[in-house]
Amino acid sequence: MRLKDRVVIITGSAQGIGKVYAQRCAREGARVVLTDILDTQPAAEELRKSGAEVLALRTDVAKEQNTNAMAAQTIARFGRIDVLVNNAAIFATLPLQDFWNIPVTEWDRVMEVNVKGNFLCVKAVLPQMRKQGGGKIINIASGVAFKGVPYMLHYVSSKGAVVSLTRAMARELGPFNIAVNAIAPGYTMSEGVLARPEQVNQMRRPIVESRCFKRDEVPEDLTGTLVYLASADSDFVTGQILAVDGGSVMH
Repeated sequence: MRLKDRVVIITGSAQGIGKVYAQRCAREGARVVLTDILDTQPAAEELRKSGAEVLALRTDVAKEQNTNAMAAQTIARFGRIDVLVNNAAIFATLPLQDFWNIPVTEWDRVMEVNVKGNFLCVKAVLPQMRKQGGGKIINIASGVAFKGVPYMLHYVSSKGAVVSLTRAMARELGPFNIAVNAIAPGYTMSEGVLARPEQVNQMRRPIVESRCFKRDEVPEDLTGTLVYLASADSDFVTGQILAVDGGSVMH
């Protein structure tokens, strides 16, 4: 088990890709902290039935008081923080629209969660990782940051910011033996995406055609890369953005 006894916090893990990340980390022996603005108890119960050690929290990653509490409760329960997966983001609920029609309030909320949320979560866990002598930060970017995808300017801009944030954080945190990397998924058939069949029908075919592997991407396609970045196998890897999308993006 490649993550045996590591304490892994996964934001946005009540459902969808985050929940699948949590399941894989638990199978690899990690002690998993599920946290989301939604109720994480059902997902946590599933993991407990498989014998995993789990802490279920409710966190709005855009609020510093919440993220500080997330870190404090994790330390109180498990005594350490080895890995932070910044998965929480707004995407599936966003309508496709010309950027000049995006409400300012919607723009602000996307940036608050997708960018500021990463910043606050890293700030919250950093003192403990420094105290331990190291750790792993795994941000979730997106292939859209490299493609210039239209009709979701706020989301694309937020994921471009995650790419830059990852690289700059890696420079600052390297002296503390903290690795900072990102995964850039493609269009993934997660719960949230599948809940909007009209959008899937519009986007699926051209995206699949852009890939070397001509099939849908599913959440399980991402978990191997996550485990690699969370494990000792990647101890000399930092500042990298790993595109996991079947070969649609090459950078």
